[in-house]
This record gives sequence, C-alpha cells and structure tokens, in this order.
Amino acid sequence: ERQECEREEEKTSERISTCLGYPFQSARRMNSFDFSLVEEQDPSVAEGHRVLYDREVPFEIRNQTDPHDSAQEVGTLEAIKVKILIMGEEQNPLTLRIELTSENDLFFHFNHNLDEHGFRQVQEHQKLMVDFPEYPNVLIRMLNNCIKEPHSHLAVFVIEREGLARLDFIQNMEYKFVELLSCNFIASPEDVIRAHICFRYNTLKSRLALVQARLQDIESLIKVKNPSLLLQLSKAPPSRHGRN
Repeated sequence: ERQECEREEEKTSERISTCLGYPFQSARRMNSFDFSLVEEQDPSVAEGHRVLYDREVPFEIRNQTDPHDSAQEVGTLEAIKVKILIMGEEQNPLTLRIELTSENDLFFHFNHNLDEHGFRQVQEHQKLMVDFPEYPNVLIRMLNNCIKEPHSHLAVFVIEREGLARLDFIQNMEYKFVELLSCNFIASPEDVIRAHICFRYNTLKSRLALVQARLQDIESLIKVKNPSLLLQLSKAPPSRHGRN
C-alpha cells in the first residue's frame, strides 16, 4: 500500500513540476520522506525483534467471559492489525511474538510469545508437522489465506477471562469446519499498551508535521513560479456532498 501511495505522489509531483517548469528530480526530493527515524521508536522492536509481517487481517471477535459457557457462535467482524516479530535469524529464530492491535480500540493489545521449547508442547498437543523455524511462515500463510479467501479461511479470536484469549484458524470445507491451528494470547500489561499508544500518537503527529512541511514547500514554490495558480488552488471548490 505504501508503494502505491508513493507512486501516486510521484506522479502528482511530476505533474506539478511540469506545470511550473521546475526540474522533476528537485520536486521528487521534496516528495521523499524518511520515516525510518520514527519507526525506530516502535516499542515492538525495542528489545531487538525484527518485523516479519505487518498487515490488517479480518478477524471474527468472540467473547467467552464465563469458562462454563461456550463462546459466541457468531462474533463481530473486525480488521485487526497483526504483527509477527522474531528474535534471531529468520531461518533459525530464537523466539517469536505476535502482536494484535485495533484501530477501533487503542487499548486492544494482545500478544503471543513462543520459543522452541514452548513450541514443542504446542507441536505435540496439536499434532503439527512442522518445526519451530517453519512456524512463522505457516502463520503468515494462514493469515494471508484469511485475507485472500475470507469465506473459506477464518481467523476467530476468542476473548476469555482474566486477559486470556485464543486465536483459532479454521477452514470451511463446505461440509464441516476444520480447526487448523490454535494460538494462545494474553492481554498486554498496561505499561506496554501505554507505550504503544504513545508511539502511534507520535507517529501520526510526525507524519502530519512532515506533510504540512511538504505542503508549505510546494506553496512557496508555486508562489514564486506561478502566483496565479496558487490563487486558483486557494479557492476551494464547492463540496459535492452539500448538493442535493
């Protein structure tokens, strides 16, 4: 998505620079923003983890606050941001962490942590046919299937009592539902949630400041090269939403 946005911004810069008779490469330099300094402040990578996967995935959210009751048969569908991180080499990770967050609820933050020893217990319990180094790619494939084929591949997130939760990957075989994999999650502690909220707030604030600076540069350039165009741009067209 970011690459598509960058291509669109590049086309816009080229059109503006052509209109103004300004070298495109100079406009392109104005258009390039380096967000790496902002992203380095991400609490997710503070301990040395590397991000393998970072996408929004459709989840079905169900609640099961009473352990004696079954979970809701039908939950609410929501886009959940899934981030998979590893510590160590990609081919031989030491630990794996999955973080789940939501744009609808800043305080929704769950994590799944696993090392090779913990994975062996999961492997034995769920009869998995892969080893720990392959586990991240298995998760990524399942998450991508939930995005590409949401009717046949389901990600059901069951929120249990005392901050516990479970993510079930389920495949619809038309004649039955088959559970492929289940991952246990726990709600993140308050200080972690607070750190992530601050990071998300500061990231948006930094992006806004950069965009405003870019807009100011473009306005200054247009004012020098083509003042009449700046006057035309400042006259906002009437909103179509206000028309009957």
